[in-house]
Amino acid sequence: MKSRYPKEFQFSLISLLAATIVIQTIWTVWVRPNAQAVLAVQYEAMSKDPNYVSERSLFVVMKDWEQESCVILMIWALAMIGFKNRTSRGERELLEQDPVRVPEGMRILPEDTREYVRQLESLPSEHQQSLVVRASKAALARFGATRNVQDVSDAGHAVCQAEAERLDSELSMIRYIAWAIPAIGFIGTVRGIGDALAEAHKAVTGDISGVTEGLGVAFNSTLVALLLSLLLMFLIHNLQLAQERLVLDVETYLDNRLLRNLQVR
Repeated sequence: MKSRYPKEFQFSLISLLAATIVIQTIWTVWVRPNAQAVLAVQYEAMSKDPNYVSERSLFVVMKDWEQESCVILMIWALAMIGFKNRTSRGERELLEQDPVRVPEGMRILPEDTREYVRQLESLPSEHQQSLVVRASKAALARFGATRNVQDVSDAGHAVCQAEAERLDSELSMIRYIAWAIPAIGFIGTVRGIGDALAEAHKAVTGDISGVTEGLGVAFNSTLVALLLSLLLMFLIHNLQLAQERLVLDVETYLDNRLLRNLQVR
């Protein structure tokens, strides 16, 4: 299990750094210049025609740093979700290959467990840390030591239960991001309302541009943050469902391919 954590941690850091650099570059080079150009055109049109109604521009909606931060966090979370989905797919493919490969009708005696354990240990190193391999090795080792089928069931279930708890705990960072995105959006709401109130005295003279700009920041940041949060929560629940199904399928595999073939003389 030691080799998996540094790899995932390094991927997490690299993906965060890459997302920050890419999104910062896009916002600096493309989004904010276009937003300023759109706002300049709208201000000029409003100065000429008081009844002019400006169209909502995506560049204007996304230009502030709160929206930029939300997009960075969203991409970071997507990268981690993709990494975990790839790991789950690899484990499911290995499960479908039937790594234990007990011939139909064959019975496993306590003396045979070492041979099956060696068969599992001969798998490639990247498969050694998969759940089905670890659970199968633990079950076979327990059967060889105790010759008790109930102990084998308990050993396999314990490995699967520990894996389920580990997978759930590893989602904590993604869940934190799902909470942080709307929180950043609300920060933009407070900042925008504060800016609007600071410019409220100009509205008395007829200049409401400062108020509208502040309210625009407030509403746009909240809108973007909530939309991204909804999408992220949907992806998190799908990932959690896939992981839970994997654990259940491994337990089913142990029951159908190992436990029912065990025999004590």
